Amino acid sequence: MNLKNPTFITSVADGSKLYKTNKPIIAVAGKSNVGKSSLINMLAGNKKLARTSVTPGRTRLINYFDFGDFVLADLPGYGFAKVSKAEKEKWGRLMEEFLRKEKLALLISLLDIRHDPTADDYTMANYVYHYAIPTVFVATKADKLPKTRVKPTIIKLAASMKVGVKDIIASSAESGMGKTEIFSAIEEAILAQRTAASEDVSGGVEESSGETEELSTETENG
Repeated sequence: MNLKNPTFITSVADGSKLYKTNKPIIAVAGKSNVGKSSLINMLAGNKKLARTSVTPGRTRLINYFDFGDFVLADLPGYGFAKVSKAEKEKWGRLMEEFLRKEKLALLISLLDIRHDPTADDYTMANYVYHYAIPTVFVATKADKLPKTRVKPTIIKLAASMKVGVKDIIASSAESGMGKTEIFSAIEEAILAQRTAASEDVSGGVEESSGETEELSTETENG
């Protein structure tokens, strides 16, 4: 995969002004303080690409980054208590509009490996299941657990999220754990999206050809 020195593109606060691109879009979602910015920086190989903060809830916009072969969208962190109800609803509408409008190649949904999934994590999971959005779960901060606890915790998380163990990747921005597996998931998702698009085009051409042939036959018979 060709990253071409990932760079920041733009930020969007309005669902009617989403960034338009012909490249596949990979989105990253997760609760506040789950480590979204750190994960994005790990993938980019640049610790300063996405702004990290000790203050949860800092990401209030959709931030777009050009990763060469794809565009990565960093979604607002959810579940932060110290914001107004109106602000939470605004973030929720922005995220829902994004997920509804964009044909994502993949959603990377982050979970903190140290804690059980929250109600907001389950809400996000149910949303992507309902709309059949291709998703891979990434359990962040795996370096904070003893190595012997990582696999059992992944198994427990998989059961909680009702997915297979292979659908959850243990990751650490500190050590780079999971980077290869995440890029493999991205590559597979982009390939699947392109294959599906090609099949749709081929099917449309065949259907159109069939209609033309039928119309020609009717004209001759007439």
